[in-house]
Amino acid sequence: MPGDESTSRGEQAEAAERVAAKQRLLAQAEADRVPVDDTTRAVPDRRWKRDRG
Repeated sequence: MPGDESTSRGEQAEAAERVAAKQRLLAQAEADRVPVDDTTRAVPDRRWKRDRG
């Protein structure tokens, strides 16, 4: 039936859009990612020593 073909084509297009959107989100997340070294340097050692004293 012709209707079945258009439905499957539409589903394939939606699946392709979902994959593309997922790849864009992953690329954006990777671009926004902060290296571990930067996050560990955020809190100076002095502050921790002062809190304990």
